[in-house]
Amino acid sequence: MVVALCLEAPKIIKRYTVIDGVAIPKGTLLKLSGANIAAAATASDIFAGIAVEEKTASDGITEIGAAIDGVWDVAVAGVSAAGTIVKLSGADLMGACVAADLLTGKACGKTLELNTDAQVTRVRLGLV
Repeated sequence: MVVALCLEAPKIIKRYTVIDGVAIPKGTLLKLSGANIAAAATASDIFAGIAVEEKTASDGITEIGAAIDGVWDVAVAGVSAAGTIVKLSGADLMGACVAADLLTGKACGKTLELNTDAQVTRVRLGLV
């Protein structure tokens, strides 16, 4: 599993509730899974952020910080040009948005370089 690597520090960190019994590595792409609840992304989900801290399973902690901006190296599925709007596409994977994704709030960033399938690509979060 390739987790996101921070290249340009985020300025906006959001706090989410998480399940105590679940481990979340730093750099994990997170999805919204309920009212202010985040979990590791598994598919084409609504983006919650990128974990900025390690969450150990069953450590008693039920909150995590997530970056919603900044520049990150992230695995991106499919071939895309610089400037492609991206969304969550799977576990620690982003992919290109289609028009319906923009309407449902799935867009979360923009690629800053050319990408080939599942290549680690520079993505700017937030500005879509």
